[in-house]
Amino acid sequence: MRRSLNYKHLHYFWAVVRAGGITRAAERLHLTPQTLSGQIKILEESIGVALFTPVGKRLELTESGRVAYSYADEMFSLAAELGEALKALPGGRAQSFRVGVADAVPKSLVHRLLAPSQQQEEPVRLVCREGKLENLLADLALHRLDCVLSIRPVPPGLSVRTWNHKLGGSPIGLFAPRALQLSPKAYPRCLHGQPLLLPGDDSPIRAQLMDWFEAQRLVPRVVAEFDDTALMKTFGRAGAGVFPAPVAIADEISQVYDSLLLGPAGDIEESYYAISTERRVSHPSVRAIIDAASKALHIA
Repeated sequence: MRRSLNYKHLHYFWAVVRAGGITRAAERLHLTPQTLSGQIKILEESIGVALFTPVGKRLELTESGRVAYSYADEMFSLAAELGEALKALPGGRAQSFRVGVADAVPKSLVHRLLAPSQQQEEPVRLVCREGKLENLLADLALHRLDCVLSIRPVPPGLSVRTWNHKLGGSPIGLFAPRALQLSPKAYPRCLHGQPLLLPGDDSPIRAQLMDWFEAQRLVPRVVAEFDDTALMKTFGRAGAGVFPAPVAIADEISQVYDSLLLGPAGDIEESYYAISTERRVSHPSVRAIIDAASKALHIA
């Protein structure tokens, strides 16, 4: 007769898969590898199937292991969501709303998108963390963040249970610092030979921009590239070159960065996503962001 499932042993199995091996999981769980390996063996004996198979010096999941991990991941993710939901109940003081912001997301749009989270009945203390999308997704998976704002969805093949909630998008335009004295009347031919600032390789619009220049038979001079779009616009304001940015924030770019919208870059559009660990979003602040996104991205 099979014994009932021991959830502690199941949690150990889940931790091993997520950590990528027994040694790393043992370090995180403050156990010896021998102890952890023994606990996994007990789990396999209790359910009557092998969860891992050795491949050289590595362990790979069996088909039964993949099924078990799928269920375990959902179980422990839901348990973490339950803990967050309970912590979010009114308790007489502001609750924290922890947001990761991928460094390619325009900062002024971030402010617009997050503003609805500050307009709820219960007080909310906003905590923003900025960084590379992959690093932020790791924190999201560990429930150190409630959601992540990004200009691209979760990369395929990433072993993190997340859902992409598309907030909308904005056409991309090309802006020139007034010091360059370029005129929209001569657009796009005026770009030929001009200094150009580009977003980094992680930006999904970079390749589209280069294709558009080629289709227009334009050859600007790429003088710099930036992962941080705010830094790119700051260089633009100093006269370093023409730069791409969302048309949705054209007025702000004109005022803050002393730059002029020359025109749209064809039909190129930048999309924005809220990434969460919930398929059906229940977190009130994340829900507020999603519901108000179309207004936040409205182009006057």
